[in-house]
Amino acid sequence: MSGDSEAPGWNAIDEALRPLYGSTEPKHYAAVIPYSLGGNEPLNGISAYKNSAPRPHWHFVTFGLSELFAKETENPAISGYGFELTFRLECAPDEEEPPAWAMNFLQNLARYVFKTGNVFDAGHHMGLNGPIVLGSDTLIQAILFARDPKLPSIDTPNGSLQFLQVVGITLDELDAVKDWDSEKFLGMMADFQPLLLTGLERRSLLEDARFAEAVRAGAERDGSSMWGLFPSQLKWERRGEKLELTVGALIVDQLGRMLRGRTLHGRPFMLRSPELAVEVRPGEAVRWATEEHLVVSLTPAAARELRAGLVAKRGRYTFKGLPGFTLVVQPTEIKDQAGQVLRVVG
Repeated sequence: MSGDSEAPGWNAIDEALRPLYGSTEPKHYAAVIPYSLGGNEPLNGISAYKNSAPRPHWHFVTFGLSELFAKETENPAISGYGFELTFRLECAPDEEEPPAWAMNFLQNLARYVFKTGNVFDAGHHMGLNGPIVLGSDTLIQAILFARDPKLPSIDTPNGSLQFLQVVGITLDELDAVKDWDSEKFLGMMADFQPLLLTGLERRSLLEDARFAEAVRAGAERDGSSMWGLFPSQLKWERRGEKLELTVGALIVDQLGRMLRGRTLHGRPFMLRSPELAVEVRPGEAVRWATEEHLVVSLTPAAARELRAGLVAKRGRYTFKGLPGFTLVVQPTEIKDQAGQVLRVVG
């Protein structure tokens, strides 16, 4: 679509790709029926470029999370959601067509953004509730978002946008990222996966003893850079001096990680749902108060006791060092895109 005066945003993306690919024509896949006309594909299109170095891979670039045509949003500085997605997927040297699942995957990520309004940014991460390729035995079951190493942010007539590369990772790598820092982890990962390629056959980088020790030491030194969790199940109730906090079993493990990586490093964190928020702060005494939201202050000893007593199973839990506090854990249903329950945690 390069050169179309009615698509200045699209043209700007094409121009950003020109230094990498010159006049090479990508494999381009357009939405049959645009999302705006009732179609099921939120992206207007996806381009895929075949690369031979540093290892054979497809470089996917989306069109549709930014404003490709007329300016419609109110913020003149940002184009649409402010980003497009890229994805570098390792492939066989003789592979002639990019896999359809990869484009469906990018459409699903865009669909999440369109439906929720939640935007991605560099350093964000997401579990996939299963293999990145459904039905496969790949260990890649989570993703990180990084700035595309070859595509800097650009200014377009409709505002600026950045290119966020989707990077496939294993579940233990996801845990390591949560314990430490996404961007620092990505910096180390780039030494093993140049251009942050996603390889479906690769093992966890944490199987390398030196890599694992460097990550562990970083987390112990720095704590966690995660500032919050976004549970679907969150409720609290105060009765006089007593507090009852309800969470889903799915986040119990991560709650323990936040207590270790944030509270015990002197940093607060948030639990935030669409309806309410709970802030957990380090403090000199155990207490809770209602400000703009519920604020729970924990001493280091109380944080350690709470972390040690967390169980991802339905129940009501009390703690000696937190008199008057009850943690209620409810089961969490894991559902597929159609709303069918895949499994129940807790």
